[in-house]
Formats: sequence, C-alpha cells, structure tokens
Amino acid sequence: MKSKENLIAVLGPTNTGKTYYAIERMLSHNSGVIGLPLRLLAREVFDRIVSLRGRAKEVALITGEERIIPVTAKYWICTVEAMPKRLSTEFLAIDEIQLCVDSERGHVFTDRLLHYRGTKETLFLGSNTIRSCIEQLFPRIKFVVRDRFSKLSYTGSKRIDRIPSRSAIVAFSVQEVYAIAELIRREKGGAAVVTGALSPRTRNSQVEIYQNGDVDYLIATDAIGMGLNLDISHVALAGLSKFDGDSHRKLLPNELAQIFGRAGRYLSDGTFGVTANASNLDPHIINSIENSQFPQIKKLQWRNADLSFASLDSLILSLQSPAAHSSLQRTRETTDVSVLKDLSNRQEVMEQLKNPQDIKLLWDVCQIPDYRKIATSVHSNLLFEVFSLLMRNSRIPDDWFSKQVQEINKFDGDIDILSKRLAFIRTWTYLANRKNWVSDPYYWRGQAQAIENKLSDALHQCLISRFVDRRTSILMQRLRKKETFVTELNENGELFLEGQFIGRIIGFQLELDKSASGTEAKTLLAASTKVLKSRFELLVEKLYLSSDEEFLINETGAFLWKEQLVGHLKKGHDTLYPSIEVLCDEIMGKELKKRVETRLDHFFDRFLHKHFESLYGLIGDKSIEGLSRGLCFRLVEGMGVLPRDLVRDEVKSLDQEARKKLRKYGVRFGQYTIFLAPMLKPAATRLRLLLWTISEEIKAELPIPPPGLVTIVNTSELSSEYYTKSGFKLLGLRAIRVDILERLADLIREQNKFKGFEATLEMLSLSGLSYKQFADVMKALGFIVEIGSRGKVNRLDVNQPNEKQQELTLETSVEIAKHNIKSLGSKKNIVEKEVVEVVKNIDPANKMSTEEFEDFYLFKVTKYNINKRDVEKSSGMTNAIGTLKTPKNKIKKINRQVVDKSIKQKKQNEKIDMDNPFAALLKLKSK
Repeated sequence: MKSKENLIAVLGPTNTGKTYYAIERMLSHNSGVIGLPLRLLAREVFDRIVSLRGRAKEVALITGEERIIPVTAKYWICTVEAMPKRLSTEFLAIDEIQLCVDSERGHVFTDRLLHYRGTKETLFLGSNTIRSCIEQLFPRIKFVVRDRFSKLSYTGSKRIDRIPSRSAIVAFSVQEVYAIAELIRREKGGAAVVTGALSPRTRNSQVEIYQNGDVDYLIATDAIGMGLNLDISHVALAGLSKFDGDSHRKLLPNELAQIFGRAGRYLSDGTFGVTANASNLDPHIINSIENSQFPQIKKLQWRNADLSFASLDSLILSLQSPAAHSSLQRTRETTDVSVLKDLSNRQEVMEQLKNPQDIKLLWDVCQIPDYRKIATSVHSNLLFEVFSLLMRNSRIPDDWFSKQVQEINKFDGDIDILSKRLAFIRTWTYLANRKNWVSDPYYWRGQAQAIENKLSDALHQCLISRFVDRRTSILMQRLRKKETFVTELNENGELFLEGQFIGRIIGFQLELDKSASGTEAKTLLAASTKVLKSRFELLVEKLYLSSDEEFLINETGAFLWKEQLVGHLKKGHDTLYPSIEVLCDEIMGKELKKRVETRLDHFFDRFLHKHFESLYGLIGDKSIEGLSRGLCFRLVEGMGVLPRDLVRDEVKSLDQEARKKLRKYGVRFGQYTIFLAPMLKPAATRLRLLLWTISEEIKAELPIPPPGLVTIVNTSELSSEYYTKSGFKLLGLRAIRVDILERLADLIREQNKFKGFEATLEMLSLSGLSYKQFADVMKALGFIVEIGSRGKVNRLDVNQPNEKQQELTLETSVEIAKHNIKSLGSKKNIVEKEVVEVVKNIDPANKMSTEEFEDFYLFKVTKYNINKRDVEKSSGMTNAIGTLKTPKNKIKKINRQVVDKSIKQKKQNEKIDMDNPFAALLKLKSK
C-alpha cells in the first residue's frame, strides 16, 4: 500500500458537489482519470467533460461495453472495473469509494483504493462512513468534509397515487418498477423508467423525458443512488429490503441515505418517504438520514490482486488468500470465481491448459460479466465455448461472432424481449472490446454498437408506449409552463390540443376521450378549459339568435339544437309547466347557462301553445264561467282527455249554452270521455305523454301509439293512466281511441240491445277489430256475449236476414243449443239429453261438414227493471250496468228465461226437412 502526501478523501452526503469538484480538479491538470461506479454515470460525466472542454478528442471513455479512445486523449472517464492499470496521469479520482463494502464489487473498489494513484493528486470521493477505514489504511491522508447544499426532510408514508410531482419512486426489482410505472401512468399520465440494466442510450432517453417535463415521475432501481444527478424533489422507497445476490436483507441506514439523498438538488430542499408496502422508517434512522450521521464502516471487501497463474490450483488458492490488514476482509465467492471453479471441473478445459498464459486467458474469460443474469451453469457454458474458440483459433472466428450478433439483430418485441437482446449484445460488445479477442475489433465494436443503439431506441419507444401517456405528458408540460395551446376544432366537433385528441364538443359539453380516466381525464379537462370558454361564448350567441325551426324536443324530453343535445325537461311545479335544465360544463359559467335557459324557455312556451292551441284557448276564454270554468280546469289537468266518470255530475249540470261555448274549442261530450278533439292529434298526444312521464318521473321510455292506429293491444306493464294520456280507453285485452269509441257507441245506440245484435261491418271497420276482438271489447263494456253456430252464409247484418239465413238446418240449431247450454240453468241437464238423443238419431249421410258452419256473436243486455232514461244514456254499457242494484240471482233468472225463449222460438221457426225421418219428432219436441 502506498501512502503519499497527495492523497485526499473528499467525504460527505449526497448533493455536496463532490463529483463536480473532482471534474474541476481533473481539468486543472494536464491529464487525469476518474473511476465511476456505473456505466451510466461514466457516460454522463464523459458528455459533461466533452461539453466543458469543447474538444472531444481530448476525452476518452472506457467501460465494459464502450471504448472511445482518441489518440490525443488527456482525460479518461471509466467505470472502476475498466480503469487502465498502467495508465499514468497527473490526476486520479475514484467516486463512491464507500462501495468498498459491496459484497459483489467491493473488492474492485478496495483494489483501486490501495493501488491506483495520480502522479500529482489522488481523490477518493464518497460517504463519511468510510473515513475510519481509510484513516487506518492511510494515516497521513487529508480529509475534506463537505455538507449538503440543501436540507433533507422526512414526510412519512404516502400512497403511490398521492406522491407529489417531480418525484422518484425506488423499487428493488424490475418487475416492481414496471408495476409502479403502470400505476403512475394510469393515475398521473406517465413516468420515466431507469434500471441498471438499461443501455446508456435508453437511460439517457428516459432521463430526458423526465428532465424536460414530459413526465413528472421517475421509477427506478437503487441504481439511481449512484451519483445520477437529476432534478428530483422527493424520493419514495417502495421497499426497505433488497436481494444482494446472496439473500434478501434490509437496507442499512447509510444505503437508505444514498438513495434518499437524490432528493433536492443544489440549494433546493428535498423530501423523502416511503410508499407501497414499505413501512414507516424508525425515528433513529430518520434522524441519521436528515443529519447525515451514520456508523463507521468497519471492514472493506478485499480480494488478492497479485494472482498466481502457475497452475489452476495455485490461481484458486491465490484468490482465496486472507487479507493482510485488520481493516480488510476477504470477500465472499464472486461470480467469476464460481465460474472458474465450475470450468476447472470440466475435463475438456483441463486438457487445454498447457501453460500460465492459458490459465491467465481462462481467468480473463471468467471475468466476462453475466449481463443476462442467468443461472451460473448457463453462463459457464457460454464462457466455456468462448474459451475453447480462443484456445483453438487464438481469436473468436468472425463467422461464429457474426452468427451470435445477427441472432439478436431484431428490433421487434416487447420490453422483456428487447431487454434480453440488449443483455446479449452487451456481452458481444464486451468481447469486441477485449484486446486481440476478435480479428477486427473496430468493425465488431461498430456492429455491436449499431445494434445496441437500435435496440436501445426500440426499448425506449416500448417504455414510452407502455409507461407514458404522450398526450397527458405534453398537456401537463404546457400547463406547467402556462403556455398557449395550439388548438384545432374540426367540423365534427373533435377538439385537438397540440395535435392530441381531447374529446368531442357536443352542445355545451365536452365529451372527453373515453380512453382517458383518473388524473389523465382531469389533465385533459384542465388543458381544454380556456379553449372551451371562448368556444362556448360563441355557441351561446349563435343559439340565442337561432329560429325556433332549429330546435327540436325528442321523445325523452331532450332539447336538440342543430342535432346537438343542449338541455332537457325535468319535473316542475305543474304538469304543463316542467322546468328546463341546461346541459353544460361548469366551464361555461352561470351567465352563459342562464342565457341558454332563457332561449330554451321561450322556444318551449311557443312549442306548447302550438300543439295545445285549443287547450290554451279554452284557458284564456274569460267568458267561460261557473261550472264550465271548473270543467275547463279539469280538462287542463288531464291535458285534453278526461274520463266522464270523474266529472259526471259537473257535465250533467251544464246547460246547452255552456256546452256550446265549450264545443267551440273542440270539446266533445262523449259517453265515456270528455275530450278536446284537436288534442288527439299525433303531435299533441306525443307531447301529452311526454309531459305526463316527466311529471310522474317515469324513467322508462314509454311507447307512443302510431299515428292513425285506432286500437292497440293492452300491455300488462303499462298502467291504465298511460292509455288515458295516450287518448285511448282500456277495454279488456285492447284499448280504443276515445273518439273512435264514442262513434262506436253512437252506432251501438241504434241497435236493439235487449233482443241482441251482431256487429255490423261499419262497426268492425271503424274499430279495426275482428269479430272475436270486437266480442272481447263488448264484454269489457258490460254486454252479454252469446256465441252461436250456423251454416255459412254471406250476410251483412244478422238483424236483416236474407233467404239463406232463414234456411238454417236442423244441425245448425243443434249446434246453437250446444253453445248455449252453459246459460240454461236448471233445465241444462234435460236439454243436454235431448240434444244428445237427436244427434244420435241423425243419419250420418244427412250431417253437414263442420266446414259448413260458422260461429256468430250476439250482444245484448239483460231485460230487467231499469229506468228508460238511464238505458238510453248507458245503451247497455258498463257504466250503466255497474250502477244497478238488481240482485244477482234475479239477473241470472232473467238470463235463463231469455235464453230458453230464444231457443224455443228458433226451433218453432225451423222448416221441416221432409227427407229427414226425425224431422217431425224434432218439431214436436220444440213445442
């Protein structure tokens, strides 16, 4: 170990400017070299020095995978492992010297600490925790202690979605990094991703989108703690333990400080905390981090660098030599030693080892890094193949090398596939950088570097696609800088900001892109606020000046203006006067909203008066007074359709003069309904139904009877009130339009309802019903329906029989008797026997085919003591019958008498068929 007066240890926590100080000191010398812990950091420092010097030919970069060595190089930027052994420079510095304690790489840092020197100045940069060990090794070393430029404070635990912007979240596995980045994308718009396995090109591209503000979050592994200088305000740890290559262990306080120390740059204070599954930090640890007070490191990792290559056994023994100083401890078995032992057990390897140079070559091959992070045995197989090729050919054959490189010369696939290809290309790049291992190192370096660059770019794009919402990041950046947006609104109402689709303007609402959610949606809305405000001002002015023809109210009560939804009706203080709700974003403001509401109100008022003209005329006629006025109000409540039962007494009290005034406006005094004829028009009916559903707050969209349809099928899901508001009266299985029902009642009134009548073609045509359907309606109106059967005839009216109808056959009479047996009362059994006997004795040859018979329906009311006036009013209809107080047993008796008499009379009128031997018998029985 050498001890010189120019040894200086610059110690302190993060953000003390140690690396910048080392760069300044190196550039003050004619030559220098800096050893850095990461390839990424080495590239960053290299780019900075090239920028400062302005002469790229003076600066060299050497890492395991990159070699940029100009002939005139004066300053060398290296990873610690790649530092040239016999390079003599005036200045030398080793950064993050506290990594001498690292279980895998610590022995390399310790070796540089012990043996690498600058001819004029040597700096060791790192944490103050290593001071005690360095002081024991170099008693005369000079210490420079630097304090943080900014304050570091603990903020506790926060959920990931509540971590502030400009933060870094650190996890200890790639899978966890990706999972957190996915969450941040959904909640915050996106994140940059940095892991130790990224190529410098990919890493720099990711850091760039964070540094320039495209994203506000950086998700990284603990590689972020090794000197990467970023504008980070807050660092949150997603876990407090890591796998160190041997086992999972908790992070030490000084390791936590190294990571948390990335928060706060220069004079800007920083904060740190925990998130996800990490528990709150112990108060003692928090105090140590905030005040940079940590226990001193007791031992440095060490491995013998003076190796013996006399034999394989001697090499292994020299690697296992014990440390010679109390501050050093022999490191555990590293990957290169494990691979060496594995290869030494292979007969094929042992047979190839002829001299110390072969053993030295084997050891050099064993030090090829396992970039792929695969099983030791798999890595050993690759190294065995490389060693065998070098032993047989002195160099790796071009065809073999080309084959390996071309196998990964592909740039499709997802993040995992591209990352694996990058790990492989790093291996081939490392081989190409080894002196004399390939025939044309410059060519193969160029080939490998070109592929790595393309893979790096492809990986960067994959990371962007997966973890960054480009739209949200662009908008957030513009919002943060308070810049004006480049806006585009096409003819379809699609809004674009900075070329990014935001959503579609519908009326006075912005329908955000459906793919946006959470914070992303909030960002889109915030970005579009200013644009929407001016847009809505223009639209409101256009709407206010529009003619009524440009407005429309649909079946659900929505207001459409130029086919754009701008409002809808909702329940008001009265059925005829619903309130109007304008559909708009809050951005529009109360003043513009009120202006739209006023215009819609004017339109709706005229719309109502147009379709309810007769109703409003009735309301406005001051000459209508007294009982008539009360009836008018009832009609208004029913919006022109009012069941007569509800106002029977009021109608009865009206004189002819009063009725005449009401008829002037289209009021019709029907037997079942009082209605305004103009209010049965399709447009008025549709509006009446709409106002009723809004007033009753019915959410379901009710069917509207098609125009011209006079009868509709009764649907059990719909209430009787629905049919009334539709202008129909519900009668059993069907509903009939009220004006048609009144015309039908007029036709029925002319018939003999006590003797019975059949439906005329005029009745059926008017109602649009078949015989059976008409019979169901008549039952609902309270008529007794009798079903008979007779020979088929061409008839117009049963009450006006023609010659064929008078020639009913005997068999027809029998069928009639069968159909009427149900109403024969106590004589039912006798008649049944008679019919059966008659049927049995009829000659089959004389029977008529069933196809020659037809059913007919007879409608009648029972003959009982009823006031003639009431009969005329009711015409035998339900309402009249429903008010009778005749006992049921008396009605049944009358029914039987009527049926018996009807059957007897028909039998007497029948002609005797002279060809039928039973004709005389049947004639006698009928008397």
